[in-house]
Amino acid sequence: MRVQPRQQLLEIWQAVIEHSYRDGEWVWGGRDGRNSISDAEQLLCVFGPATAIEQFSLDSPERVAEDVQSALKPLGGVMDIPLTLLEAVESYLTTYTDKNGTPIFAAESYFRGTPDDDLSSVNPQQLAQPVVDSFAISLSLALATIGFARQFRKSLKRRSSRAEIDRIEAMASKRLSAAMVGLLRSFTVNIFDKDSRDGRALCRTVNQRGLSTRKIVPQIQETLREIRASLRDVTMGSGAGVADELDHPDRLFECGWSWGVVRDAPAIITNQEVGDQLPGAAEPAPYIYFTVVALDAIEALFSTRTRQLGLLNEEQLRLAQGLQLRWDLTQSYWSKIAVPSGGGRWPLEDIPWQRTTEKESEYFSLHVSSIVVQDLVRKRAGDADLDRVGKVLEELANRSRINRRVFAGDRSYLLHAPGFPINLGGSDDLGGPQLTWMMSDFAPLLLKRTISLAGLLGDPQLRGRMLALADEIWSHLDARRLLDDRRRGLWDQPKLVFEEYEGLYTEPSWYHTKRVVDCLITAAEVITEPPLRSDDLADLAGDLLSEAEHLYDQELLKGSPNGGRAMQTELQALAAKLKRGRSIRDEKPGTASALAIDVLLSLDRFAAARDDLDGES
Repeated sequence: MRVQPRQQLLEIWQAVIEHSYRDGEWVWGGRDGRNSISDAEQLLCVFGPATAIEQFSLDSPERVAEDVQSALKPLGGVMDIPLTLLEAVESYLTTYTDKNGTPIFAAESYFRGTPDDDLSSVNPQQLAQPVVDSFAISLSLALATIGFARQFRKSLKRRSSRAEIDRIEAMASKRLSAAMVGLLRSFTVNIFDKDSRDGRALCRTVNQRGLSTRKIVPQIQETLREIRASLRDVTMGSGAGVADELDHPDRLFECGWSWGVVRDAPAIITNQEVGDQLPGAAEPAPYIYFTVVALDAIEALFSTRTRQLGLLNEEQLRLAQGLQLRWDLTQSYWSKIAVPSGGGRWPLEDIPWQRTTEKESEYFSLHVSSIVVQDLVRKRAGDADLDRVGKVLEELANRSRINRRVFAGDRSYLLHAPGFPINLGGSDDLGGPQLTWMMSDFAPLLLKRTISLAGLLGDPQLRGRMLALADEIWSHLDARRLLDDRRRGLWDQPKLVFEEYEGLYTEPSWYHTKRVVDCLITAAEVITEPPLRSDDLADLAGDLLSEAEHLYDQELLKGSPNGGRAMQTELQALAAKLKRGRSIRDEKPGTASALAIDVLLSLDRFAAARDDLDGES
């Protein structure tokens, strides 16, 4: 990969600190002003790598690398850096908690009006509505903070300092619980008749063989039979108690997350302190974008790091189990819809994906692709199926002009900037116009999914093709960095790539920068994995080692060890290489082959020297 995560992340860290830390104070805000999502994104640009990549760890001062410390030098020494970052987190947690102690999950400046309405006519209560994006990123930030605080606490000796860390951890834990409750109240099951607008759209998406409605509806119902039965296990929060409505033969459904707490969502009974559980306004229908955001965040609740560090208490584990059930059901639902059993073209391959609301966009194809990949991994699908998803990603890169020339009059740039709007149904219930949400992270999201898929492929050629696509996407993203020297390493300036776009920015977008950081974290994880093992290469390595060992034994038999100290030393070195080659043959067959070849060349040099001596005599 051309993407070099370490170098790029260090540049980003340096730029983030130069922009965000001035005169001993953390400076908030970017292009979109302040809100509970943007401020969390700003923090996670640093906390994300620091808690996900071992080489970027900051919570154990004795393990901080020199180049990492240099990038964060304005924050102070290795003991000052964690304290300064935790102080910024404390400021965030305090800012987004109201006077009653209830965590705030509003999007505020991330909301948009419709094309005919700007935000001037929006009711302030509308902007204060909680959104799934805030629940999800708060979950990520809280888990990162709790783990970071616990590890750093071990390095502190002063009781007062440890008590301060404990207090920040408790605040983060409260926000974590509240975010989990918010996600439980934002899950929804949308049930509709087969002849409704939603029903016709779902049938049209699934029906890739031109079957009649009379035939396709029973097929969909049979495909979703297990999911429909498992919905009976959803007993708390929104989405509970709907399974009986699905027994009707003419009913179809969708499940996933709406954009916020759904209308009439019941309160979650919990002994955790989560503040007030306010009534919801979001329409009880899944949105693909918010569903994927929720799925990605929930996955962290049952990650290895979360389990090993014991980041969840007993009640949070109960809430997490409820979210995991919804995670499983949603993953299975969208994967079965996008990749039904049987032959023929997948609905996923019919780009662009069409929502039941009859909107269609390459964005939705990209979001569904990510769900499909996770489900294929869970089913241990082969490279053939993963490659089909890879071809979808390649087509999306072409359609979005990431690796194709932008021609005169081409409007494809609108997908990137200003982006694709989503109408938020129910956002106008409190008065004022209906709000919209702008998706404008197509390139970084595509890069993240491409790198993830490359890491799953076992075939070297297929993996190489995906990595080549990742390089093209990275080149596109790299060209969109802000040009200001002080902000070099931050995003986003789409006009540098799309000349027809009229916007020109001076402030960084934490929305885009955080998503690029996520891509680099994913790249680091893929690089950390062992290299692909080729059976053919392993067989070749075995044959080379066998020949090398045989010739080595012959050399010993001829008495070479008696040829002096230099010869003894060289033969010992060759023996060590053969031993090393055997030990790594299965995991690194290419390296084992190189070691065997090195030994063979040395032994051949001995033989050639001996032949020369025999010729002279």
